[in-house]
Formats: sequence, structure tokens, C-alpha cells
Amino acid sequence: MEPGDTVLVADAEESSRALLSGVLQNAGYQTLEAEAGDDALELARATAPAAAILEIPLYGLSGYELCAALKVEFGADMPVIFLTGIRTEPYDRVAGLLLGADDYVTKPYIAGELLVRLRNLLHRRADPEASRLARRLTKREYEVLGLMAEGLQHDEIAQRLFISPKTVATHVEHILRKLGARGRAQAIAIAYHHRILHLGPAPAVLNIASATGGGATSKARRRGR
Repeated sequence: MEPGDTVLVADAEESSRALLSGVLQNAGYQTLEAEAGDDALELARATAPAAAILEIPLYGLSGYELCAALKVEFGADMPVIFLTGIRTEPYDRVAGLLLGADDYVTKPYIAGELLVRLRNLLHRRADPEASRLARRLTKREYEVLGLMAEGLQHDEIAQRLFISPKTVATHVEHILRKLGARGRAQAIAIAYHHRILHLGPAPAVLNIASATGGGATSKARRRGR
């Protein structure tokens, strides 16, 4: 993270936006807040944030649509994290990653872990080698790699992703080839070294619970530290 990096926060729930902005500001980030996808996109166009953290249900453009628009306008390497209290099933996570998000976190969340995930995505963007390796992986391969790092075997990964063990094996072969690894352990080590995968929750543990519901009228504002 560079001092003053700005993170776009889009969430229809005002209390959720305020909590997340506070977490980010305490970590040294500036924040842009919007409850509507359209407003979030306009803020992004005006300020070019370093990353975005999006709820999926938003006024106007959905989080899915906003993610796609941000990737088109600012490049595929712009970090986008879905942070949602609505779409919390495993298949929602898979869908979100396939639709272009770089990470997917559900509410309630641990602030320290979210910050580690964000920091590593920003580091990956600044690290040419990490960006090169990450771009070589498809979204599904990234998902498989993450589950491998959790210690899951092929049949367990297949169950989690609703695919066959044979398909998992094919993805693993592709991952090893693309990362230049001789085996699972080396692939995971390479991914951690370049922060393609995060190293797990940070020591700080602050549980942030999310309320559901929306605000009244569409608005957007900038918050600075």
C-alpha cells in the first residue's frame, strides 16, 4: 500500500459503508463511498481509486455490473473485492470470482483478514511478476489453487466447486504448468511468495457484523483520513 491509497466502497447500507470506511481509514487508506453502482462508477472515473470493495445488491448498477465496468475502464489488474452479506453461499463465491472479482468475502468479516487480502491484491498489482503469474491463471484455476492451499484434495475441491475430480486434476495440471511448479506444494509456495494468495487472517481480529437493507436516496461522498 502506498500512503493515501484510495479505496472505493460501494454498499447500499449506510452503516456497513461507515464501518468499512473506518476500518480502511484506520489502516491508512482514504475512502470513497457510494450506495449506488452508478454513483460509484462516476466517483471512480473522477478519482481512479487503487481498489474497490463492493456489495453485490446496489442501487442502479449491481455489484456484478460495477465490477465489470471497473475492469473495463481501469484494467483487469484493478483489485476488486466483493464483500457481501446477501450472496453468501459457496456457489455465490464461485460465481463472483468467475464474473471478474479478485476476492470474495462474506459478512460478518474479520477486519484484519480483509485488510491482508486488500494489501496483497495491491501488492500483486505493483509486482510485475505477480501480475504476470496471476493473469495466466483463469478464475477457476485461481479458485482451485486457493482450495489446494487450504489443504483440500481433488475430490473435496470437486465437491466444493460442483465439478468432477477429473476436471480438478486438469485444472491442477494447468496451474502447475503456468506457475512453473513441479508439484502442489511448490505451486502454493510460489503463490504465497508473490502474494497471489494471501497468507491467512492477520493477528488483529475485529468482527464486523452487517445489517441488511438499503438507504433512502442515491448519494455518494468522499471520506478522507
